[in-house]
Amino acid sequence: TSAALALLSGSVAAVVVWKWLGKKMIQKKMEEARRTRDEGMKKMAKAVQQFREQVPSVQTDAILSLSLLELTGRLREGSLSPRTVLYTYVEKVSALEVTQQTNCLRHFIPECEEQLQEIQRHKEKGLLYGIPVSIKDHIGHKGHLATCGLVQRLGTVMEEDSVLVKVLKRQGAIPFAMTNVPQSLFSYDCSNPTFGQTLNPLNHQKSPGGSSGGEGALIAGGGSILGIGSDIGGSIRLPSSFCGLCGLKPTAERLRCCLSHLSAHCGCLLLSHPVLCAVGPMARDVDSLALCMKALLCQEMFRLDPSVPPIPFNEEVYSSSTPLRVGYYDTDGYFPLPPCMRRAVKETRHALQAAGHQLVPFSPPRIPYVMTELFLKSFFADGGRAWLDVFTGDTVDPGLKPQVNSCKIPRLVKKLLALLLKPLQFLLLLKLKDLAMISTCRSVKEMWNHHHQIQVYRSQFITQWKELQLDVVLCPVLGPAFTLGYPGKLLTAISSTMLYNVLNFPAGVVPVSTVTEADEEELKLYQGCCDDPWDRTLKQAVSGAVGLPVAVQCVALPWQEELCLRFMKEVETLSRDK
Repeated sequence: TSAALALLSGSVAAVVVWKWLGKKMIQKKMEEARRTRDEGMKKMAKAVQQFREQVPSVQTDAILSLSLLELTGRLREGSLSPRTVLYTYVEKVSALEVTQQTNCLRHFIPECEEQLQEIQRHKEKGLLYGIPVSIKDHIGHKGHLATCGLVQRLGTVMEEDSVLVKVLKRQGAIPFAMTNVPQSLFSYDCSNPTFGQTLNPLNHQKSPGGSSGGEGALIAGGGSILGIGSDIGGSIRLPSSFCGLCGLKPTAERLRCCLSHLSAHCGCLLLSHPVLCAVGPMARDVDSLALCMKALLCQEMFRLDPSVPPIPFNEEVYSSSTPLRVGYYDTDGYFPLPPCMRRAVKETRHALQAAGHQLVPFSPPRIPYVMTELFLKSFFADGGRAWLDVFTGDTVDPGLKPQVNSCKIPRLVKKLLALLLKPLQFLLLLKLKDLAMISTCRSVKEMWNHHHQIQVYRSQFITQWKELQLDVVLCPVLGPAFTLGYPGKLLTAISSTMLYNVLNFPAGVVPVSTVTEADEEELKLYQGCCDDPWDRTLKQAVSGAVGLPVAVQCVALPWQEELCLRFMKEVETLSRDK
């Protein structure tokens, strides 16, 4: 007996030591990653200082105030040099004006200096000649990490540039910074245990959104003029809404990073996933998005990735002034948004109507079903086991703990919960929230049926769209920016954006207003759907937002990015003319 007790005690002690060593190893990896980032920042700050000594008369503010179209014009005519522009933006970031305030940078790309030399050797100046571009953490750049905010990926150095980065470079762009993301990318906040929480540059008590939150914060803070994000539930559109930017989620297959990065978007998604990740641009204005799309949709993209349909950017559609037939709605019937977001749709609708466009009421069908049975079931068909695997040997970020704990509930308990909650089915369809993860696919047959259900829904949605003869749709987007810590409490508040990931429609966000004192007063009367805990949590999340951006969402049918952008441009112009 004493021998058995001694053996047991020894085993327990060994396990404790093993766990302690594991935690120490994780801590060491995280510290090394942070040290590498800090050294990179010091190196770039030194390069800026050397440039400043050589060229002391640079008008920094004048350069930073230029729009992307103005900047490309100045670079092409030679009145500004790529070197001057690059170091002006690097200085804005490395001088800690943006980074210290928001913690948006994951790493500088020192190779940007080599790219500066490379573009001088190009025979022709590309459409993005000399433009510094920031890219989201998981978009592969040779010699750099693609962490997805995960400790287990801190040793994953990219052996070559992703297709997207290769095309950007071919068009003369200079990737210079990689931006922070939430852990596993499955969040619309922007925090991970290694690099910490990114803040909204417009209000440091607010989230920048996610998962392209680092991009949103860097561009809104003035540290980048063009960024590349990704979107599988709103990850481009939500940071754009929270930070007052324009952002486009294209049809998923219109642009590609590369296959391995698509599968890695949430650290665990399969390539056969029915809801695909889309990559797209984020910038200060719609013309910048259009220029970026025009640059990326080139022969080099089609040659490097033959799976991308060879459809060049259609300038004629983007430049058209033909009146549009616009469907509209200000609520999806699933997650009622704050009064200011509905006001934004109403005001934009009236402005479009006054400008000669035809406005038609449109009601998106069965959003509770889409959210719980199609969207969340796509991610958690296996009960979340594949997603949980990415946290092996990692510290879970506080914002993700509700979802992680939900996935850890044993399958038998989930079945019992589903059975017990069945009498409350109607309420659950409206407000299932994090418990929606209970829904799983129990067999291969059920998985194939799930894929089929998504296709059926897409067909029904397009039929309804066609019956109304719509060109585009105007609808709300989640906002204004949430107070820090709240995105993790309201996972399914993203119904307004996730719908167009399930449908695989191009969708973009345009800021049209700001939160007013009157909006804040009206928010006090907000009761949402049922005045339940989730509605009250949303109220808390968006309060104290006076002066923050208010945006709308613009949508078109698949493969019609140019029409979507043209509509976004119209909305942007009308909002600025108010």
